[in-house]
Amino acid sequence: MAAFLPPFGYSLKVSPLIEKISDHKDFKKLLRTRNNVLALYSKSAAAAESSLRLLSSVAQEVKGRGTISWIDCGDTESRKLCKKMKVDPNSKEKGVELLHYKDGAFHTEYNRAVTLKSMVAFLKDPEGAPLWEEDPEAKDIVHIDSEKELRRLLKKEDKPVLMMFYAPWCGVCKRMMPSYQQAATELKGKYVLAGMNVYSAEFERIKEEYNVRGYPTICYFEKGKFLFHFENYGATAADIAEWLKNPQAPQPQAPETPWADEENVVYHLTDEDFDKFIKDHSSVLVMFHAPWCGHCKKMKPEYEKAAEFLHATSDSPGVLAAVDATVNKALAERYHISGFPTLKYFKDGEEKYTLPHLRTKKKIIDWLQNPEAPPPPEPAWEEKQTSVIHLAGEDFRESLKKKKHTLVMFYAPWCPHCKNAIPHFTTAAEVFKEDRKIAYAAVDCAKEQNHDLCKQEGVDGYPTFNYYNYGKFVEKYTGERGESGFTTFMRTLRERDHERVGKKKDEL
Repeated sequence: MAAFLPPFGYSLKVSPLIEKISDHKDFKKLLRTRNNVLALYSKSAAAAESSLRLLSSVAQEVKGRGTISWIDCGDTESRKLCKKMKVDPNSKEKGVELLHYKDGAFHTEYNRAVTLKSMVAFLKDPEGAPLWEEDPEAKDIVHIDSEKELRRLLKKEDKPVLMMFYAPWCGVCKRMMPSYQQAATELKGKYVLAGMNVYSAEFERIKEEYNVRGYPTICYFEKGKFLFHFENYGATAADIAEWLKNPQAPQPQAPETPWADEENVVYHLTDEDFDKFIKDHSSVLVMFHAPWCGHCKKMKPEYEKAAEFLHATSDSPGVLAAVDATVNKALAERYHISGFPTLKYFKDGEEKYTLPHLRTKKKIIDWLQNPEAPPPPEPAWEEKQTSVIHLAGEDFRESLKKKKHTLVMFYAPWCPHCKNAIPHFTTAAEVFKEDRKIAYAAVDCAKEQNHDLCKQEGVDGYPTFNYYNYGKFVEKYTGERGESGFTTFMRTLRERDHERVGKKKDEL
């Protein structure tokens, strides 16, 4: 498996990081012991030369996370291997074929850009989307990879520059990219539209400088000087072009009218009047809500309709009230409100039930006409006995510092994608429970005590998975959200650790 000198005097230097394979058993062993392999099949050593030069650099970049192997199908012994693997590079125009193997089995033919950046990105996340610059429609976007390139662009470019700072996983960014790249093509020669993936920790200084607090953040520059943010993330190419004719700072949005100030028949209660109201009314359903909560806004019309119906009924079975838990914090704390909306039923001045299943006018009215205990709630994730460590704001960093590798899931209990991922994440934690250097941890971002932490760690959607090394953020996990994805990610890290230990022993 070492570097290889082809026959007939043809000298080819191969990086020691590239596994040269000629035997079928050796290749099977490689696939069994490495879970992320990119294999170059070539019709001859000469045909492989330019690919091997590039792959040597790729191997260096993905060391410990991926493996590059080379099979020369022109070699007598290797030809049998190629035949068994049903690969014929002779049928390819350049006499080479790149195939990817994942978890011991064939995964896909590599058909993305044959560049260092694209191949490294692929091997770091074989299931991930291609890089933005690989999209032919994005050819007129100036793609920036480093702080140095950004400084050079801003210093030398005379035309106005619109720069999108983005993260590859960001849904809003992905939805906006087609309009942005169309605008880049239509405005070419007059304006420069650029993009830069700044998610990595190495770009903290840039994010601080241009106030990047979420993704995308779009900045407008003239002669290298930052002037304005562009904040119309639903913009069409025409909208972008129109704004560039007369760029200006975003107009402050009119504050949203609090629900309590709107005209409705729901009783809006506060810390001061809550107890008296509950005592004065024998049957009260209370909705604890937050102004920013999307589920609350969705439920609000149904709740108001139910309140109107009850208000107009002579023998009403109860009244509907609401509490803004972000303002009336004493009540939120007293009743342990950790998610929104939370519905609680009070009978004769006493709290009786929490009712997560009442979301429509009909369900609310039907239930009030015959109040009964809801089905017992499933225990919260953190209440179950699992190998996942549940963290909060105050102990987050200190806990992570104790483990070499930690994958943290930031979630909200109401989030459907989170609910789907939780069993797989829990099973993965169970797999590694005996390994003292590994942890799978979770943070409930719906809890008020964790709001600042989740914001600080770049969480702008659920679930978000971050990987930390001894408490230091390294990267966002964007792989598969099944047990296989979570375990493969961690297994790769441990394999890298063991390879380093082995190398140190060899050196001794």
